[in-house]
Amino acid sequence: MEDDELLDKLHDECGVFAIHAPDGGVNVAETTFYGLYALQHRGQEGAGIAVWDPAQSRIVSHRGMSLVSRVFDEAALTKLAGGRVAIGHVRYATHGSSSLENVQPVVVKFARGELALAHNGNLVNGADLTRELEASGSIFQSGLDTEVFAHLISRSPAGSFENALVHALSRVRGAYSLALLFNDTLYAIRDPNGFRPLVIGKLGTATVVASETCALDLIGAEYVRDVDPGEVVRIDRNGMSAFKVPTAPQVTSCIFELVYFARPDSTVFGQHAHEARSRMGQALAREARVEADLVVPVPDSGVAAALGYSRESGIPYAMGLTRNHYIGRTFIQPGQDARELKLKVKLNPMKPVLAGQRIVLVDDSIVRGTTMKILVKMIRASGAREVHLRISSPPIRHPCFFGVDTPFYKDLIAANKTKDEIQAYLGVDSLEHLSLEGLAWSVGGERGFCRACFDGRYPIAVPTRAELEAAENVAGDACSLRLSPSRADAAREHARR
Repeated sequence: MEDDELLDKLHDECGVFAIHAPDGGVNVAETTFYGLYALQHRGQEGAGIAVWDPAQSRIVSHRGMSLVSRVFDEAALTKLAGGRVAIGHVRYATHGSSSLENVQPVVVKFARGELALAHNGNLVNGADLTRELEASGSIFQSGLDTEVFAHLISRSPAGSFENALVHALSRVRGAYSLALLFNDTLYAIRDPNGFRPLVIGKLGTATVVASETCALDLIGAEYVRDVDPGEVVRIDRNGMSAFKVPTAPQVTSCIFELVYFARPDSTVFGQHAHEARSRMGQALAREARVEADLVVPVPDSGVAAALGYSRESGIPYAMGLTRNHYIGRTFIQPGQDARELKLKVKLNPMKPVLAGQRIVLVDDSIVRGTTMKILVKMIRASGAREVHLRISSPPIRHPCFFGVDTPFYKDLIAANKTKDEIQAYLGVDSLEHLSLEGLAWSVGGERGFCRACFDGRYPIAVPTRAELEAAENVAGDACSLRLSPSRADAAREHARR
C-alpha cells in the first residue's frame, strides 16, 4: 500500500461498483473486480465483493484488508462465480478503524431476506442513530455508518422492502451514495444533497453502477447517466425503474471531487475532472501571475492545473519532479528523518531541469503543509533560484463531515496561520491560492456545490469549531483521527460538561 498520506492530502473514503446481468452473459464477480481496480484511488486499505448466488439463493461475499489485486485471487473470484448481481467496495480507512469488520460490503440476513450494502459517504447523525438502535436491541458488528442503514431497514415497521428502504432513508442525514443488493435486486441510491458521485452505465444487457466513469471505461461499459440526488434506482430482471425521496433545498455536490478526489479521466457531476482542473490552473494564472521561467507540477495531483497555468501564463511547463509509482509502504529505521525520507522515496527533483530556474510550483491543495515544506526544501537544494507556490483551490480552513478524512481545525494550516505566515513556514518566495470566485468560474458557477471546507458554509448542521476543539481533547492524537459522527457527538458531550 502506498503512503499517500505523506503527500498530505485529503482522502475520499470509499468507492462503490455494482452490476446486474439478468441473462448471465457477464461474469459479475470478475467485472466487479476490474471496476474496483479502476476505483482503487478512492480507497486502498480494504476491498470486498458480494454476489447473489441463484443456485444457493443467498449472498456470497469475500472481503480483505489490502489492495484489490491482493484481496481477490483466482480462488476468491471462483468462489464468487455464477452470480447474476454483484456489488463491490474499496475503502480508505483511518487510524483505529482499519480492521476487517469495517470492510464493506456489509452483509446481513433478516426476516425479509438477505441484504448487502456498499456505501460512500458519512452520516452526520450516525452516532445518534446507533445509540438509538442499540438501546432498542440492535447489535452492531462494525463501526460503520453503513450498518445503520441495515438495522434501520430490518427494523422498519413498513410492509414491503422498498417501503422499509424509504423509511430508513428518511431517518438518515448526511452523505451517501449506496449500492444495495437485496436478494437478486440491485438498488443505486444517492442522498438528496448529492454529495458523492454515482453513475449508471450499460454493458450489453447488463446495468452497471459506479462511483466514477473511469470504472465504466475500464470494463467497456457505456455511460448512461448520473443517479440524481435523492433518487433510488431499482435494477432487476425486468429492467430499470426509479423513484425520488424528499429532496434537499439545493444540490450541494462535493467540489473537492473535481479539485482532487476523482481520477483525472473521470467525468463527475457532468464535468471532466482533468478539464475542470486545467481551468482552475487557468484561473489561477489570471489571478496570480509571477515572473518565472518554468511551471512545475507536484505529481500527480498538480499536473492538470499546472498545464492550465502554463497555457494561460505563457510560462513553459516542465516535469521538474518525478514520482515513483511502484513503491509499497515505506519502513523507516529509528533515527532517520522519517517524513523527509518517505517523501524522497516517492518524489525526486530533477536537478538539470530546476537548477538556476525561477519555478512556479503548482499543486491542488495544502492541508497541514508539513510535506510541502520538505518538498520546497528539496527543490531549493536542487538549485532553483526562486520557488513561487500556486495552489489551484482556496485555502482549506474547515473540516468535512460528508465522507472525507479531514484533520481537526488545529491541523489545518490555513485555519491557524495567515498567508504571510504560511509562506514563511513553507519557505517559498510567494504563495497564492485560487479564489472562491476563480474556483466557481472553473466549474461553471458556485451553485450545486458544497464548498464548506473552504468557506465553512455547511449545507447540513454540523458541530461548531468549539465543539470540535473539545473533541480534540477527548480524542487525543487528533492528527491520526478522522472527524466521524461519533467524534462529533463526543465533542458535543464534552462541551456540555
